[in-house]
Amino acid sequence: MTSMATRPPTGPPRRGALRDRLLRIAGAVTTPLLPEDYLDLVDPLRSGAALRGRILAVQPQTRDAATLTVRPGRGWLGHLPGQYVRLGVDVDGVRQWRAYSVTSAPQDRGATIQVTVKAIPDGVVSNHLVRRIRPGTIVQLDQAQGDFVLPPVVPQTILFLTAGSGITPVMGMLRSGAYRDRDVVLVHCAPTADDVIFGAELRDLAGRGAIRLVERHTDADGQLTVDDLADLVPDHLDRETWACGPVGLLDAVEGHWAAHQRTDRLHTERFRPTIVATGEGGEVTFTEAGVSVTSDGATPILDAAEAAGVLMPSGCRMGICYGCVLPLREGAVRDLRDGALTTAVPGDGVLIQTCVSAAAGACHIDH
Repeated sequence: MTSMATRPPTGPPRRGALRDRLLRIAGAVTTPLLPEDYLDLVDPLRSGAALRGRILAVQPQTRDAATLTVRPGRGWLGHLPGQYVRLGVDVDGVRQWRAYSVTSAPQDRGATIQVTVKAIPDGVVSNHLVRRIRPGTIVQLDQAQGDFVLPPVVPQTILFLTAGSGITPVMGMLRSGAYRDRDVVLVHCAPTADDVIFGAELRDLAGRGAIRLVERHTDADGQLTVDDLADLVPDHLDRETWACGPVGLLDAVEGHWAAHQRTDRLHTERFRPTIVATGEGGEVTFTEAGVSVTSDGATPILDAAEAAGVLMPSGCRMGICYGCVLPLREGAVRDLRDGALTTAVPGDGVLIQTCVSAAAGACHIDH
């Protein structure tokens, strides 16, 4: 009896195998870039890509504030009312990250979100977002963060105490229905009536009896003090309170609640800007390695690290292959090719090419 060898099937290749083969071929053709880099150009919000969002609309709120409507990519996991999202935007060739409260109510995945930005004097990112950004722009996103949120069981009596852009996380709570069947008082401070962000919407809620709104127009009435609260909201210490605004106001509020042993009823959110000092050279800290090295403004961070004994990822050493990319957690670096400055505040994790970037002040590299 003659045995016959089993022949492999000759049908069409499996879809997954064919896809993998095509990606390998595409990778060979597009080197040093990856096929994903080109897919990002065609469909930047696709599933599996780094989380991004597309600006759909920019709606002015006041003379120095605007609401951005953003469609997040498919990886967006949603948010809780009061949380914030870190947004990365390229301004004059430098990627900057800032955190902004989500002012829209949570919706089903795939829906849009809104963030409301107040331009501050000399604020590079805030002024860009309020005055220059246009619909269609792609921005970087992180998942929503923050614990300045309402508990699962909303208290019966609530005080919201806000000033300026401090209204933004509270607006997300109000739009989510925090006032329904509740006794809600909102005390809000702004220079004038026209400077009240969401002024028309808040006054409409008050007019319908959904909340009690107390506006303090500081240009005419002066700054709000904790002593004023006894008259404005006599039972303020008995209410569960969420306060958000300038550091001075929150310091006074925290001290007042502590003096009356009511800190368990107070929740605060601080908008504290971080100033990144830039210059020529500086101390570079590699957080995981626990090594710090002083580097001048002309030496690539990759070279400075290796000279200090830090094992670094690398490749072409020319800024082409992206084999040396690491997250900049905090500080500033300068691109040695064109002088472009990249800055990051704590927790940003902005990706930089260490072979063509030099320290432009103290900086921390996640490695």
